[in-house]
Amino acid sequence: MTEAPAASANTNANANANATVDSRPKARASGGKITPAAIEAAGYEGGPLPDGASPLGVKVQVLLDRAGISPGVVDGVKGGMTESALMAFEEQQGLPVDGRMDPEVWRALGGDVAGSITSTYTITQADTEGLSAPLPTDYAELAKLDQIGFTSVSERLAERFHMDEGFLKRFNPGARFVAGETLNIVEPGQNQKSTVARIELDKKTRRLRAFDEAGRMITNYPVTIGSASTPSPSGTHTVTAVAPEPTYTYNPKINFTQGDNKEVLILPPGPNGPVGSTWIDLSKPTYGIHGTSTPSRLFANASNGCVRLTNWDAEELSKMVREGTTVTFLD
Repeated sequence: MTEAPAASANTNANANANATVDSRPKARASGGKITPAAIEAAGYEGGPLPDGASPLGVKVQVLLDRAGISPGVVDGVKGGMTESALMAFEEQQGLPVDGRMDPEVWRALGGDVAGSITSTYTITQADTEGLSAPLPTDYAELAKLDQIGFTSVSERLAERFHMDEGFLKRFNPGARFVAGETLNIVEPGQNQKSTVARIELDKKTRRLRAFDEAGRMITNYPVTIGSASTPSPSGTHTVTAVAPEPTYTYNPKINFTQGDNKEVLILPPGPNGPVGSTWIDLSKPTYGIHGTSTPSRLFANASNGCVRLTNWDAEELSKMVREGTTVTFLD
């Protein structure tokens, strides 16, 4: 359970369940070497996406992200999150929903007429500052820190460009991630600017759908949503507050016990904290929608009942919801 800052009322989150084994496919390249030129040249010639990681997989993930359908992290891997994102895109576009690439999906994505997928970025001095030392796992030790921040430049920039950190490193072999160095990156979608009137959290698809007043799907994100032992709630609730850079109040009398910690602890804010960089408080006591320190593991991890998104997706969503936005959990 969690308490965000006082500004977000007395919120509580259950957000420390990184216990499941990562079941995502490993990023073995099956569709050719992944370079900026290969990604830009990648075209669709029919059939499913290549197994493993491929230039076409990267292009499709970036185009999904630009369409408001988050693939989670961009890594080029054909896997569960990409398949779920394709299904969400098909739903958004009114196409048959099967999660598979086909000519109709490719055309709707604008694959043959898309602009540049990749770009370059020069690391600034500011990018190298304000990092955290390697973080302890014990909450009592974390509570002593000023922040639970990024621990490396590569982690910070991977999140900025919606990329898996390992993929960013492979995309830049030999990079030292120091100020003045120029990196290859992908260009993800810009943040949506609409107002969200209604949210659906689908426990079966593990996706969050956000709609405007007209019923149009604005965005769709992959989520970690509860677990068998600590399920998320059912029914309809509302957003009560939003807290950027939330602190985290650990109370073993109310939620889980972490290690040998028996006392209440307040953990500082930061993207690597238990609730990530953003907390969206719900009217259901102790529940919220928030970020995560492990964006590549959304479909592998379990939560203690709350809903986790990538930090960048949680930040985007937090700017579009309002007090009273409805949130319906679909069983």
